[in-house]
Amino acid sequence: MKILLLSALVATAVMGASLADEAKSAGLKPMPSNVKALEKLTSNPKNPTTAAKVELGKMLYFEPRLSKSGLISCNTCHNLSLGGVDGMSAAIGHKWTANPHHLSSPTVYNAVFYSQQFWDGRSPHLEDQAQGPMQAGPEMAAPKDHVAGVVTSMPQYVSMFQKAYGKDVKITFEKIADTIAVYERTLVTPSRYDAFLNGNKKALTAPEQKGLKTFIDKGCATCHNDIALGGTMQAFGAVAPYKHMNIGDFKGDKNGMVRVPTLRNVTETAPYFHNGQIATLGEAIKEMGRIQLGIDLSDTETNEIETFLKALEGKKPVVIYPMLPASTDKTPKVDVVNN
Repeated sequence: MKILLLSALVATAVMGASLADEAKSAGLKPMPSNVKALEKLTSNPKNPTTAAKVELGKMLYFEPRLSKSGLISCNTCHNLSLGGVDGMSAAIGHKWTANPHHLSSPTVYNAVFYSQQFWDGRSPHLEDQAQGPMQAGPEMAAPKDHVAGVVTSMPQYVSMFQKAYGKDVKITFEKIADTIAVYERTLVTPSRYDAFLNGNKKALTAPEQKGLKTFIDKGCATCHNDIALGGTMQAFGAVAPYKHMNIGDFKGDKNGMVRVPTLRNVTETAPYFHNGQIATLGEAIKEMGRIQLGIDLSDTETNEIETFLKALEGKKPVVIYPMLPASTDKTPKVDVVNN
């Protein structure tokens, strides 16, 4: 009996080792287990991460007065307590406006690992991406001078910018977006999956390892790969059209390519797809198999993959809601009638 048990344990360990190698060969990569290595990976050399920038960026991330209405912050659509999304099929912004293209809000968690930002990949990094929603009419609808005016009107923000960037810092719209991006770069969620690929063969259960194997064998890792398990531009509806493509007018970039969403914390980011038309993870998996891989996944295969995806739920950074500075008589006023 002891010999059989020992053999089973050895076989499991060997399977785990070979599966981790197979996953890496398929293009899957873990987050580094070393904190310093992870910080280096997520930091922008042109906009280095510092504690002072992170603290300030967090406050700006939660700052609704950056919007024209004074009601909408980055966290409104990318809610950190809801998996970094808002749970809506189409993002809701200024004057209760639904996204005109019927696009949902992608999660901000782990977005630092994307090669490009936005569903159409039009931004190369988070610093550039952070400028878009603040200015967009259906989102925060704020001109650049409004955003800069809000921040420079409050002595606490001015002092924090000087602490983060030096006494001679010029507080511009672009610098504000850069600072928000620094905070967003810290929003990573390492999981048991990372521990497994980093060498802990017991980090995933046998069913989760089976699901990972099915995920690889069926071809899911072709698009959902690297650290983000997504984040690159890929053809959408490669072998069959998405069944809800008529909802909204989004067709991807000029080449019909769509930014692949991360699968990390995917259990928290429903509804699924760019237009939020699929409510359950199981249905999303089956639809992906049909339109991207040209296969009809069985219920068993679907459940196996879903079991693995649940193991991608990561440890979130601790978020304590910041106390924001009081407005002053110089802070741009909100016109509640016209705004």
